Amino acid sequence: MSIEFLITALIIVATPGVGALYTISAGLRRGGRASILAAFASTVGIVPHLLAAITGVAAILHSSAVAYEALRWLGVAYLLYMAWQTLRERGSLQLDQGSNAEGWRVILEGVLLNLLNPKLSIFFFAFLPQFVPATDPAPLPKMLLLSGVFMAMTFVIFAIYGLFAAAMRDHVIGKPRVLSWMRRSFAAAFVALGARLALSRD
Repeated sequence: MSIEFLITALIIVATPGVGALYTISAGLRRGGRASILAAFASTVGIVPHLLAAITGVAAILHSSAVAYEALRWLGVAYLLYMAWQTLRERGSLQLDQGSNAEGWRVILEGVLLNLLNPKLSIFFFAFLPQFVPATDPAPLPKMLLLSGVFMAMTFVIFAIYGLFAAAMRDHVIGKPRVLSWMRRSFAAAFVALGARLALSRD
């Protein structure tokens, strides 16, 4: 495994996106347990995209305008839904008591956020093969290894983001003005990510 892959993957994972935003918001409003669940869910959400890239399904998605556009607009709609839920003090910004039901909700939301983003499949389809030599006699095990490392890095870095946010929640939990600003900020971020996905062109 090359150092180039590790550095590139680290930069990609550490750059804030939908999964990182969700994990941070979960940590701020639901605490450390929820932030770990959100990091796990965000990692699970990229698994189908990695598998699509490895098996070539991403190439089909890339060539099928109908399939790509359908998945893209589902992703946009879900991001806007998350923004609306955030403004209503639900979803990732809802206080909870750490119940199992809320834990499963965090997981479901986190998985869907990444799952409904077709750009991830196309990204991994272009990204992974760069680090597998064309002359490699067994490219599949190598791509699976790279995928596993990428997932591990995603979980660890997102968990760090989330736990840091959870550590800060005591400073904002009793301040209504801060909470109101926080809700609006996260809602605006979800809207911005949805708009970027809607305006993106493959």
